[in-house]
Amino acid sequence: MQQYLTLTELCAKLGNRSRSAIYTDLTAGRLPQPIKLGGRIYWPEDDIDAHLANLRKQAV
Repeated sequence: MQQYLTLTELCAKLGNRSRSAIYTDLTAGRLPQPIKLGGRIYWPEDDIDAHLANLRKQAV
């Protein structure tokens, strides 16, 4: 089952990055875009995990 991360959970998953750093990364295309459910935004956890794995591969 797909799990969704809130902004607070995403910040914690990315090493306690600040809200402004997350939005800067979104604008620059360094993070996948969130989805909007109701009036809130969420990130599919699978998308974030895949994105992080891809960044690790590129770094090696």
